[in-house]
Amino acid sequence: MRAVVIGAGLAGVSAAYYLHQAGVEVTVIDRQPAPARETSHANGAMLTPSLADPWNSPGVFGQLLKNLGRSDAAMLLRLGQIPRLTRWGLSFLYHSNRSRFEASYLANAALARLSQALLAQLLEETGIDIEFSAGGILKLFEDPTSLEKAVEVAHWLKQTGVNHRVLTVDELVRLEPALQPGASRLAGAVHFPDDQVGNARLYCERLSVWLADRGVDFRFSEQVLGFEVRANTVQAVDTPRGRLDADKVLLAAGSFTPKLARQIGFRVPVAPAKGYSVTLSTAPVSPRYPVVDDVLHAAVVPLGDRLRVAGTAEFAGYDERVRRKRIDNLVRLLNRVYPQISLDGLEMESWAGLRPMSADGRPLVGQAGPENLFLNTGHGALGWTHACACGQLVAGLMLGHEPTKDVAPFLASR
Repeated sequence: MRAVVIGAGLAGVSAAYYLHQAGVEVTVIDRQPAPARETSHANGAMLTPSLADPWNSPGVFGQLLKNLGRSDAAMLLRLGQIPRLTRWGLSFLYHSNRSRFEASYLANAALARLSQALLAQLLEETGIDIEFSAGGILKLFEDPTSLEKAVEVAHWLKQTGVNHRVLTVDELVRLEPALQPGASRLAGAVHFPDDQVGNARLYCERLSVWLADRGVDFRFSEQVLGFEVRANTVQAVDTPRGRLDADKVLLAAGSFTPKLARQIGFRVPVAPAKGYSVTLSTAPVSPRYPVVDDVLHAAVVPLGDRLRVAGTAEFAGYDERVRRKRIDNLVRLLNRVYPQISLDGLEMESWAGLRPMSADGRPLVGQAGPENLFLNTGHGALGWTHACACGQLVAGLMLGHEPTKDVAPFLASR
């Protein structure tokens, strides 16, 4: 079997790995000069079953209206995007119903747990170094009411195998001494010990090298010009370098998957949600754990000898510009979490990437459109958390495996 995978980020490279392991002849195409040059490049670096909740939580409509145009909002809707998001947005709001939201949350968390197990197997098999660390994350709360609500959710989430422990401020500081200078503002924290950290860019880069050494053909700086479709089957993918025959085609191009799908004549319900990060090349503090701020939907993550602050969502279409005010939000969070640090003279890399967000908050995986065309997209902020599970899942579907009941919530055909 010959498979063409479009996209060399987390979704595409992970799927390529599982296809290769099954003996498939794989070609991966990406318009960028190397793997993970877009949304997978400088993300939050966390694998977090504990944070598997969709962004369309109950009450999201009121939040969006309240924060319309506010640069300091965790989730920002640009006014000009409202007409473009009407159809997707109505579905997004429909799935913010509590029962639908909770069903998606539980499904995402279970998929995340599976993905963690698969990543452990992959790292053992390949031996690649991705700056991986375990030990969990700390979710911080500044008022008792927010902490109480978070604890209720954490207890509820235990049904998926996600463990937690509630920490007083004193317990928190003993666990993470770097938080001592800012501890007076806190009401407590929740520690999720099974969450993990890994460098998504390194994963894509090093797994691509591992796969290329074993025969997978990676074709970078190559645009997809179109598709040859006959009898409801994609016969080939056209690029400037020629025609690529394919038995199966996988669209794993993140937020640009809907644009590719439109060339074939079908719609993919995914919208770009821009996320931001700031990476300090030298960490001014040495925390043991990532810390998550629930209000801003952002995190401060130790990553090797660097420190990354990442998060927020901005519905601004395909605008990939790094906006200074959104970066300032992340810097303020860093200063609030670690008031003892000074950023003077530190090298700081600012970045933005377009997360592919599905309307119901779950990945879109499996066959769509022509009978031999498949999707692996719609992961939102969980692309790294779900990478291995969705890669294995879509590879199995491309090979003709029958989907199980557990797969149903993520099928692109839903």
